[in-house]
Amino acid sequence: MGSTLSALLGGGGAAAAAEAHPGDSSSDSSPVIEFHSSNRWQLHLNASKQIPKLMVVDFSASWCGPCKLMEPAIHSMATKFTEVDFVKIDVDELSDVAQDFGVQAMPTFVFLKQGKEVDRVIGAKKDELERKVLKHKESPKFAA
Repeated sequence: MGSTLSALLGGGGAAAAAEAHPGDSSSDSSPVIEFHSSNRWQLHLNASKQIPKLMVVDFSASWCGPCKLMEPAIHSMATKFTEVDFVKIDVDELSDVAQDFGVQAMPTFVFLKQGKEVDRVIGAKKDELERKVLKHKESPKFAA
């Protein structure tokens, strides 16, 4: 999907990747994608509508204690479930996106498939979050 996003952005190269994946805040180069621009988020969301891949959007805030508590779990899940896109959006930075999804508490995890919400977890509930990732990561048409 990165190449699709890159193509949509006109091949923004390293600058576009740096904005979407700011690796300078973490030394482990986590697969969690952070967005700092509503336009870039919208491009990513639109591109994801073409692919039946689960996306988990972590709506959080830098001042939120439970959000900080969940951060290691999110990074761990992103590493474990490589077939799932994990995205982080700061509700103070991209309040319009948070409002579009009706986020009223942090952390809120919204599960999207092809741009449509399929589930959500509100609060620092690691076990529930992982259960729902396992439930939704497979495409329903391939489920036994």
